[in-house]
Amino acid sequence: MTIASDDAKQPTLHRSIGPAQLALYALGSMLGSGIYGLIGQAAGQAGSAVWLSFLVALVAALMTALSYAALGSRHPRAGGAAYVTQKAYGVTILSFTVGLCLVCSGLTSVATQSKIFATNLASLMGVESLPVSLLAFGFLLIITGIVLRGIRESMWVNVLCTLIEAFGLILVIVVGFSYWGSVDYFDIPPEREASGIGIVVIQAAVLTFFAFIGFEDAINVAEECKEPQTTIPIGLIFATLAAAVLYVSVAITAVSVVPWQELAHAPSPLTAVMERAAPAFPAIIMTFITMFAVANTALVNYITASRLVYGMSNQGLLPRAFGAVHQERRTPHIAVLALAVVLLPLLMAGTIADLASATVLLLLFVFIVVNGALIILKRREGEVEGVFDVPYFVPVTGAVVCLLLVVTRLTSGTWRAPIIAGVLVLGILALYRYLKPQIATED
Repeated sequence: MTIASDDAKQPTLHRSIGPAQLALYALGSMLGSGIYGLIGQAAGQAGSAVWLSFLVALVAALMTALSYAALGSRHPRAGGAAYVTQKAYGVTILSFTVGLCLVCSGLTSVATQSKIFATNLASLMGVESLPVSLLAFGFLLIITGIVLRGIRESMWVNVLCTLIEAFGLILVIVVGFSYWGSVDYFDIPPEREASGIGIVVIQAAVLTFFAFIGFEDAINVAEECKEPQTTIPIGLIFATLAAAVLYVSVAITAVSVVPWQELAHAPSPLTAVMERAAPAFPAIIMTFITMFAVANTALVNYITASRLVYGMSNQGLLPRAFGAVHQERRTPHIAVLALAVVLLPLLMAGTIADLASATVLLLLFVFIVVNGALIILKRREGEVEGVFDVPYFVPVTGAVVCLLLVVTRLTSGTWRAPIIAGVLVLGILALYRYLKPQIATED
C-alpha cells in the first residue's frame, strides 16, 4: 500500500527497487567509509582479535536487522521507524523523536562524508589551499541533484559505488590472503590482558557495531520497492550477512599483513595493508575507492533522510508540505531541498566529529525502540502479519544488546558525545512542542 497524500491527485513515489537493488542499497550504506577507517581504531582496542569483535557486532546487528525486516514486511512505509513506533506505542512524541533522531543521524553523516570527500579531492588535485567547505558544497550540490533526479537514477549510482567499494575490500582480502595464519589471532593489547579477551572483544564490539549501521536505511525506501513485503527481508538479510563476511575477512587480512600496533596508528589502514602486501599497486587507486565509498554513504543517507521527512509528513508528524511528490520525477522534492538548506550550516561548521559520534547513541536508542515495537505488534491481537516474521527472542535479544552497547558507551567514552546527543534530543523535543498544534497522526 502506498500513501503519499490525502489528495487522490497527488503523485506517489515510483516503485522501481527489486531485492538485488535493495540489498546493494543497504550494503552500500553499511560498507560506506566506516570499514576503510574503522579497522585501525578497532585493532587498537582488540589487537589481533578484532575479527572476533566483528562477529560479536554481527550478532547485535543481525538481531535488529531481522526485526527491521519483519517490521518492513508487516508495514512497508516510507516513515520507517517513526511509522512502526507510532503503530506500536501510539505515543506521538516518541514517534516524532525517533524519526528526527534518524534524520539528524543522516544529516550529520552527509555533512561528514562531504567534508571527507572534499579533503581527498583537494589532496588529489594538489590544491590543498582551496577551502574544503567550498569543495564540500559542490559535492553536496551534485548529490542533491542525483537525489532530486529520481530513485532509479540514485539506485544506479548507489549500485556503481557499492560495487567499487566492495571491490576495494575484496582486493585487500585477495592480496593479503597469503598472509593468513601468520599471527596469533587471539593476541590482545598487553595493558588490557587483565580484563580478559572476552571483555576486550565485547568492548571493541561497541566500535565495530558502528560499521554495521546502515541496514536500517532500507525500510525507508519501502514505498519505492516492488513487492516490499518480500523485497525488504531479502535485501536486509543478504546485505547484513554479506557485510559480515567482508568485515571479518578484511579484519583477519589486515592484522595478518600489518601488525595491529601499526594498524592502530595508520592514517589510512587499508592503504597501509595494500602498500605492505602489494607495494606495486598504486596507492592512489585506494584513495579513489575510498572517495566512492564516502560518496555512496552520503547518497544513501541523503535518500534515507528525505524519505523519513516525507514519511513523517504523510503520517502527520511534520507539516504536510514536506510530503509533496514531484509530478514528473516522483521524488519528495520539497523534503530533499529542505534538507539541503539544513545541511549548508553543517558544512560551514569547523568540525562535526563529536556530533557524528553522538548520533550513534541516538541510533542505538532508535534500535531499542524499534525492537520493542516488534514485540508489541507481535503480541497485539488482530495485528497484520507479514510474509516474513521472526520469533520473540530476536527483538528481545536485539533490544538488550543495543541497551548494553549504550551503557558501555556512556560509561567508557568521553562526555562530549552524550552531551551533544542530549542537546539534539532537547532540540527535537522543543521542535515537537512548537509543531504540536499541527501534528495529527494516523490511527
